[in-house]
Amino acid sequence: MSAKNLLIRYPAIILLLIIAVLGLSGCAAVGPNYISVKPKAPEKWSSKLQGGLTTGLPRPETMAYWWRVLNDPELSNLIERVVSGNLDLQVARTRIRVARARRGVNRADFFPALNGGASATKSRDISEEEYEFYSAGFDASWELDIFGGIRRSVEAADAEVGFAQENLHDVLVSLLAEVALNYVNVRTYQNGLTVVEENIKTQQETYELNHSRFQAGIINELAVQQSLYNLERTRAQIPIFQTRLEAAKNRLAVLLGKEPGAVHAELATRKPIPTPPNKLVVGVPAETLRHRPDIRRAERRVAAQTARVGVATADLYPRFMLNGSIGLESLSTGDFMTAASRTWNFGPSISWKIFHGNAIRQNIEIHSALQEQALIEYEMTVLKAQEETENILVAYASEQRRYQALMAATDAAQQADILAQDQYQVGLVDFNNVLDAQRSLLLLQDQLILSEGSVTANLIRLYKALGGGWESLKPAEDSY
Repeated sequence: MSAKNLLIRYPAIILLLIIAVLGLSGCAAVGPNYISVKPKAPEKWSSKLQGGLTTGLPRPETMAYWWRVLNDPELSNLIERVVSGNLDLQVARTRIRVARARRGVNRADFFPALNGGASATKSRDISEEEYEFYSAGFDASWELDIFGGIRRSVEAADAEVGFAQENLHDVLVSLLAEVALNYVNVRTYQNGLTVVEENIKTQQETYELNHSRFQAGIINELAVQQSLYNLERTRAQIPIFQTRLEAAKNRLAVLLGKEPGAVHAELATRKPIPTPPNKLVVGVPAETLRHRPDIRRAERRVAAQTARVGVATADLYPRFMLNGSIGLESLSTGDFMTAASRTWNFGPSISWKIFHGNAIRQNIEIHSALQEQALIEYEMTVLKAQEETENILVAYASEQRRYQALMAATDAAQQADILAQDQYQVGLVDFNNVLDAQRSLLLLQDQLILSEGSVTANLIRLYKALGGGWESLKPAEDSY
C-alpha cells in the first residue's frame, strides 16, 4: 500500500499519531533547569572614597567612552584604531562565529534528516551467472525530542554564544586599558627625558664653572670630579628612559595590529601626561559587578554546564525515531523506471541504552561536577573583581596624595638648589651642599613625573575594574 493510500485509508490514526508526537515533544526536558546566578555584592565599598571619587550612577556614555575624560585627541585616535586593527579582538570575533555555528548544528537536530543515494552493482556467483542491481531513493529520519536532550544541547549552545560575546567584551575592556596605559607610559617617559635633559644642562654648567675655578686655583680638583660624576650619573639615565619609551611605542603599534615602529612618527612630539578629572563617579559594588563582562562571561559558563547535565541525563531514556524511505530498485535498467520497481517504507523505531557499565550515570556525574566547578569559578570571579576594584580605589586616591607631597617636596628642592648654588659661588658652603641639592632635585623630579603618570594610570585601571569600554562596540561589531 502506498503512503498516499495509507493517509487516505487511515487519516484518524495518522492524525492521532501526529498529535501524540507533538504532545510528547512538548514535555519538560530532563535535567536541572537553569536558575540565573547573580553576584553577591555589599551595599557600599569597604574603602573610603577619596581623591574626587564619589558614589552614584555613572553616565552610560562616560562608561562606554571613558578615555574621553582625559581630553587627549591622540589617545582617542589610537583607541578608535585599535578596535578595528587589534588581532586579539579579531580572534574573539571568530570565536563568536564558531559558537553561533555550533548552535546552528545543534538546532539542526530539531528537524528531519533527508539523505539521497543511488547505486549500480554487477556481480557473479559460483555458477558463473552474472547479476545486475540498480537502486535509487531517499531516506528520511527524525528524532522526536521527547525527553529534551536536543533542547538542552541547544540551551548549552545558546549559553556558549553568550560566553563568546562576553569574552569579546572582556578582551575589549582589557585592550582599551592596555592601549591607554602604554600611551601614558609614552608621555611619562618623554617627560622624564625632558627632566633629565634639563638637569644635565644645569649640571653641565656647574661642571664647567668648577673646571674654570679649578684652573684659576680657586678650588681643588675634588669639586671638579664630584661635579663630573654627578653629571655623568644623570646622563646615564637617558638610555633607561629611551629603552622604556621605545618599548611602550612598539607595544602600542602591536596592539594596533601594526609592526613595531609604526607609531613612532606620530608620537615623536613630546606632550604632557593626560590629566584626570577632579571628580569621578564610581557607582556602587552591585552595579559594577553586574557590569563587568568577566562576571557575565562566568555566568554564561554556569548556564552552559547546567544545560549539559540535561544532555547527559537524556541518555537514561529511550530515543524515538520516525524513519522512512522511498525509491526505485530493479535488476535491469529497462525495468528501473517502472511502477513495479518502486519501494517505500515508513515506521517508528526506538533505541534505549539499557546497559553500558554505569557509563551514563558516570557521564551525568562528570557534567554535574563541571556545573559545580563553573559555579565555584563564578564566585571566585566575583571575589577577584571586588578585590581588584577595592584595591584600585585605594591606589588612585593614595597616589594623588603622594603626588601632592612630591610636588611640595620638588618645589622645596628647587629652592634649595638655587640657594646652594648661590652660597657656593660666594664661598659660604662647600660643593657637597650643591651636590646633595642637585641629586635630591633630580630624584624628586623623577618621582614626581612617575607619580603623575601613576595617577592617570590608576584612573585607567579603575575604569577597567569598573568594566568600562565594552559598550563602545557598534552593534554590528558586537554581533559579529
